[in-house]
Amino acid sequence: MAERDDPDFELDVLHEVNGLAERLPGWGRSLVNLVGETGLPLALLALVVVAWWLVRRRPDAPQAVPGCLWALLAAGLTWLANAPIREFVARPRPAENHPDLTVLLEGKDGYSFVSDHAGVAMAIAVALFLVHRTLGLVAFALALAQGVARVVMGVHYPTDVVGGYALGMAVALLLAPLATAVLTPLVRMGAESRWFGWLSRPGDSAAGRDAGDPTAEPDRRDLAA
Repeated sequence: MAERDDPDFELDVLHEVNGLAERLPGWGRSLVNLVGETGLPLALLALVVVAWWLVRRRPDAPQAVPGCLWALLAAGLTWLANAPIREFVARPRPAENHPDLTVLLEGKDGYSFVSDHAGVAMAIAVALFLVHRTLGLVAFALALAQGVARVVMGVHYPTDVVGGYALGMAVALLLAPLATAVLTPLVRMGAESRWFGWLSRPGDSAAGRDAGDPTAEPDRRDLAA
């Protein structure tokens, strides 16, 4: 793809955001690489664990816990769904067409569209928002930071990130009803079993639930709602 094939507006945004990397000291570049490549994904996974811990004792735990499991599955499905999309679009990495960019993360091969990191982050954020609004909003903020970081690092175009967001959101929302139908019975059975009873313990303390999560009441709804 020649440089002139990229929209001027996108190139302006790409150079403006990626230009932040030029002003970073060496340790700052290393930090952006660490956060943008592994730090933010790990933070999102930690949010899923926290959400599960908070909702597992709510009265609606049989519906909420599957939502936490769905966040992880939606992330995996988004990553899988992107594989054929990347091969079909076959968009080179930005630095291949724009050698003036500052690339913080060397050695990234494969095509650019869409961003796996952005897609997975958005899938987790959307799925979490369905079961815990407060943590979902935090996850959305992390997903936005993830997208910006990928452009700063010079490994994705802005539209790669936007495409990743769209893919992750579509997977998390469109497949949520199917996830509910499959995961809810499994969680109910697990809660009654000897080995997996820790997964969901609904109704232990309504007062404790409200104290731990002031937004819990509006969140008491099915994944597919």
